[in-house]
Amino acid sequence: MEEAKNSSRVKVHSILSVVSSNPIQPGKVHKLSLLDQSMGLHTLHIVFYYNSNPFNDGPMPSDIDNLRASLSHLLDKYPIATGRLTRGGPEGHWQVKCNDAGVRMLEASVSATLDEWLRSADVLEERGLTAWEDMPHDPSFWSPFRIQINNFKCGGLAIGLSCTHMHADITSATLLMKSWTQVHCNLPLTHSPIFHLPQPPTPSLKNSTPSFSPSKMGTATMKFSHSVIHKRLSLVQNHCPNATPFDVLVALLWSRIALWQEPEPDKNHNRSLSICVDSRNHGRPPIPYSYFGNALHFSVLSMDGDKLIRGGLGQVCEYVHQHIEGLKRDDFCLEVEGEGPFRVYGPRLTFINTEHMVDVENGEGVMYDAVFDKGEKPVHVSYHVGNVVGEGLIMVLPSSEGGLGRTVTVTLPEEQIANLCKDQAILDLEPIMLISGKK
Repeated sequence: MEEAKNSSRVKVHSILSVVSSNPIQPGKVHKLSLLDQSMGLHTLHIVFYYNSNPFNDGPMPSDIDNLRASLSHLLDKYPIATGRLTRGGPEGHWQVKCNDAGVRMLEASVSATLDEWLRSADVLEERGLTAWEDMPHDPSFWSPFRIQINNFKCGGLAIGLSCTHMHADITSATLLMKSWTQVHCNLPLTHSPIFHLPQPPTPSLKNSTPSFSPSKMGTATMKFSHSVIHKRLSLVQNHCPNATPFDVLVALLWSRIALWQEPEPDKNHNRSLSICVDSRNHGRPPIPYSYFGNALHFSVLSMDGDKLIRGGLGQVCEYVHQHIEGLKRDDFCLEVEGEGPFRVYGPRLTFINTEHMVDVENGEGVMYDAVFDKGEKPVHVSYHVGNVVGEGLIMVLPSSEGGLGRTVTVTLPEEQIANLCKDQAILDLEPIMLISGKK
């Protein structure tokens, strides 16, 4: 795991613990699944940006007491967030001892306006908005969930959420934040968390993760507009009439990155990548959308290297789409490659699909439903996975614009990030560059 240091523009003023409003039943233990265990080397860091402070008028500090109170009530429903990691069982697997130890909440100020920050901050600075400390050898007093309230000098606000990937995946962490806003506004929860499945699927673990040489990684975040994605989808209609924004962006980025990748194709001249899709609402029985934990499915997609680079966007898009549709027709079990914990993201180029988080009617992402007082929606939500190495990770996420707009966060070796940011095929899509820079 990595430890991100606060930039000089981010100053933490207070640190406190928030516990659930009702005592947790003594002796309660939550056993992490095999898939949860495999995520032990990774962390999640999410930042919700708001143009104006939804709790106060003007550029004043947040009403931390009200936030603390609503978070305390939320934690009644999330006992594993307030607990502490411990080893248990004959094999010594990680589990959560549910107690009233609480989560850490920090308050900080940022000596920049929100617009200045989004234009100039790099990924290391942004990690300063999400408090984190690496897990110590003895985690019995260590908080696996941390929340940081960041006040910009323009009156804007950013709420940073960090947690271990063993506890939650992107969907779970996002729904936790949305649930907090609903508790804060005295609204019923849209998705009350479920921690146990009636018939939990048994993951099939197979060690086929490629070897890699550590290299310096860089990150860039690009916003692609609804109109640009709509145009690209129309261009691939003949090959793939039901293509999604994820399909077309994977096809574009994969084919461009293949031009610069150091690893040679295999003996069959194939290039491969890993696709991560969410298993919720799939499988037998279906995994509920409100399941809190890791519900991910990783699969490997291989394609002839020449066809990938020279076959055209439509052909590659069709190949990606058919692969994902084929997964949906199969028994969609929770599956990972390897024995954990290990680096799930990055040894092989990995794309994360979040199309399941998009409302099919208006195209808005569930993360933009995180609305506190005054109806203020986030203007941007940033996602990062800690400890990504190797060939890299690309997350295709809903954009604040809604519709077909997508935000793409790319983590690649530094030289490839430089190539990507000046690649004409990418620039033709007129992306808006946001948080970027070295990891």
